[in-house]
Amino acid sequence: MTKSFEESYPTITRWIEDYGWIEIGKSDYSESLIRAFDDGGLVWENLDSYRTLDDALQALEDSLASWLEENE
Repeated sequence: MTKSFEESYPTITRWIEDYGWIEIGKSDYSESLIRAFDDGGLVWENLDSYRTLDDALQALEDSLASWLEENE
């Protein structure tokens, strides 16, 4: 059985429900594929390239977990 997004990425889910938003995709103003924002602006963006989108989302998951530990 396939996991839901919430089960696979609980910290990203918490982030978008309680703290801010994420953007996925290339843009004119950034080289990154994924960016996380809160009301203060950019909190995280990928600087590395990833083999898969899942790898990139896992990097976001891990980084947001660290950010929340430091900032809550």
